[in-house]
Amino acid sequence: MSTCKYTESVEKWGTFEAEMPGKHEGNPFTDYAIQGTFKGKEETKTVDGFYDGDGIYRVRFMPSFEGDYTFEIRGSFSDEVYTGAFHVTPAKEGNHGPVRVSYTYHMAYEDGKPYYSIGTTCYVWELQSEELQKQTLETLADSAFNKIRFCVFPKHYDYNLNEPISYPYEGTPMDSSVLTSENFQEYVGCAEGNNFDYRRFNVKHFRHIDDCVKKLMELGIEADIIVMHPYDRWGFSEMSAECDDLYWKYLIARVSAYRNVWWSLANEYDLFPKKTTEDWERYASIIQEKDVYNHLRSIHNCKSFYDYTRPWITHCSIQRQDLYKSSEMVNEWRIRYKKPIVLDEIAYEGNIQHGWGNISGKEMTRRFWEAFCRGAYPGHGETYMNDEGILWWSHGGKLHGESPERFKFLQKIMEETPAPGLRPLENQWDEVGAAVDNSLQDIKYYIFYYSFMRPSFREYHIDDETEFEVEVIDTWNMTIEKKGIFKGKFRIDLPGREYMAVRVREVK
Repeated sequence: MSTCKYTESVEKWGTFEAEMPGKHEGNPFTDYAIQGTFKGKEETKTVDGFYDGDGIYRVRFMPSFEGDYTFEIRGSFSDEVYTGAFHVTPAKEGNHGPVRVSYTYHMAYEDGKPYYSIGTTCYVWELQSEELQKQTLETLADSAFNKIRFCVFPKHYDYNLNEPISYPYEGTPMDSSVLTSENFQEYVGCAEGNNFDYRRFNVKHFRHIDDCVKKLMELGIEADIIVMHPYDRWGFSEMSAECDDLYWKYLIARVSAYRNVWWSLANEYDLFPKKTTEDWERYASIIQEKDVYNHLRSIHNCKSFYDYTRPWITHCSIQRQDLYKSSEMVNEWRIRYKKPIVLDEIAYEGNIQHGWGNISGKEMTRRFWEAFCRGAYPGHGETYMNDEGILWWSHGGKLHGESPERFKFLQKIMEETPAPGLRPLENQWDEVGAAVDNSLQDIKYYIFYYSFMRPSFREYHIDDETEFEVEVIDTWNMTIEKKGIFKGKFRIDLPGREYMAVRVREVK
């Protein structure tokens, strides 16, 4: 009789896995189905399993409660029905569950701990050399980043002409030796010379994606998975609807049981020449049906915003639409969409020729603080030229910019901010002012950010009754200076430099 290997004990929000042999004649990715039903005292969920090569099928499940569970696995992949039981222990230290939307504009882990997103973009870090991947993880471990955007498919673009370590499908790629920085645009889409079977997955590639998601989880970093993107020479962006749907279901079956997964349907959805709104809505319906854990979901733009009011979208994943303005638009977007505003691309710190990739560290830090004080969550990227041709924004490796160290300082300020987060103050015409979003609690807590302005002093008058502790924050030099306790109308002297903030907190 065939045997089923499975996890006998797993922590809450951990990943249970069952492994079983099964039929592998024909095409196991399309010819056979596998499903598991999991029952505990507090929940019952049915999830798809997947073929993992070498005649092996797997089913993964993330329990949301402690206690005893039973499972039943069946399908056309086997003539047997597999049953068993396992125990779910309390979540370990550092495991707070998946991230959820909290109080409309903010986010928190499922156990209630506030989540203040500080993201970065590193499109295909996991498809680089083993040495470079290791370096990327070491860099992330020493950073403030708690979310990273990356692609499942390899990327074809300027500074991205090298071959990935693996491909998502069985087959062979075109000869890339013909590519140069001058002609790469001629090979966008399904270039001549590719020979991939879009109905047969390369399980080695997807096992590696699994492993990378788990390594990020160990670092406490959310994996914002970009499922599709248009920067392609292998035909992955132009597959048929049938193959697209097969890919979506396979990926969801593999990784949705990891608590740190976010879904980004696309990077720059509006640059796909052959995808329609109907396609994106169909992919969204697949996620809603197959991802029983309800992970965060969004879609990223280039020029035209997707309709972020769509009910399946949990948060806005935004790229700036103006050469200069990015974080400055948050107030408007909060009102329009009434969802968390995640500024995944506000240009990158670097010095390449493209306008989106050559802002300074000071400007990147300014945009982060501007976003934070307007009640949004900013994202970073880095594109510095170097002799190795390794740019963080795509390849990972080491960070060379000035802004990441400032994010550690900002992270400290964020973590000191009362839950659920900040909201922009109304009628602030010559400064950026923020208060605690009082939908959760009534706390008198304010931050005033002066960006590129350089006042030598400011006067404040919040009310006549409350005593406030006042601090001057130098967001660039990363210092906090206590100014004392004040009441009524008061004046605070400032150094007349850019990038200053003033924090005003009620004395309890």
